[in-house]
Amino acid sequence: MRTVPLGSTGRQVPNVVLGLMRIQQLDDDAVRELVRTGRDAGIDFVDHADVYGDDLHGCERRFAEAMRLTPSEREQLTIQSKAGIVREGPYFDFSYEHLVESVEGSLQALGTDHLDVLLLHRPDALVEPDEVARAFDHLESSGKVRSFGVSNHTPGQIELLKKSVRQPIVANQLQLSITHAPIVAQGVAANMAGEDQSLTLDGGGILDYCRLNDITVQAWSPFQAGFFTGVFLGSDDYPELNAVIDRLAAKYDVPPIAIAVAWITRHPAGMQVVLGTTTPERVAGAAQGSDLPLTRAEWYELFRAAGYRVP
Repeated sequence: MRTVPLGSTGRQVPNVVLGLMRIQQLDDDAVRELVRTGRDAGIDFVDHADVYGDDLHGCERRFAEAMRLTPSEREQLTIQSKAGIVREGPYFDFSYEHLVESVEGSLQALGTDHLDVLLLHRPDALVEPDEVARAFDHLESSGKVRSFGVSNHTPGQIELLKKSVRQPIVANQLQLSITHAPIVAQGVAANMAGEDQSLTLDGGGILDYCRLNDITVQAWSPFQAGFFTGVFLGSDDYPELNAVIDRLAAKYDVPPIAIAVAWITRHPAGMQVVLGTTTPERVAGAAQGSDLPLTRAEWYELFRAAGYRVP
């Protein structure tokens, strides 16, 4: 398992992450097998959020109940969670009170005294950076959160936070797959009149911004065709792409899911791929894409086969 820097923390973390948003209905043995499969592949980084599960903190609680981590086992894992979504609305709340209350709930549900990483879960249009800064200062000084990041934020939104927040933003979790790649594709087709691909959808080059500012990009929904429109792997909607994926999978002797992961991990930004599957076999297969050496020609062939234009 290849590792990448976690922002400016000086820590190295695996470039494949075990996302646990769907474990609520799994029994203890299934949760343990899923985590064990990831650990065997070198994945010691797990991703949670307070809103994952049938009830608030449901998946965090399910994880803790199944794993029953000893203190030493806990220290071997990087546990990341997210806060900011109020799903009863739904709406977003980055107030001091909500962020602190959410983290307290996550710590109790997870049975731990700290989160390694806390992400702000999608942007809050009503954000007050001073409120976020006060929450981050409290959570850091009390030892409850060690590092902080965001998800789905634009460069301008991050800059706004940085006016008040003194902790470095170490990660930005963004949707990215071969077929849902505007953060990559826009840069390839920049300044092309009349070409939809050239439109800036992320506030001005979020991928380059993260690279320039030592912010680790975490790619969520790495197998989704679009914005929650189903997976592209094996889909009849993407025959050309799947033909290329299958040919490369045969060449490298890996399952197709590894090629989908490798398209992301091959990028020099040093991104992390956040898996959402609850199938151990898919976790093991995806992990094989961690350090798969796709050539430039192969990477661009996948890009073109997904429907993007290379001028």
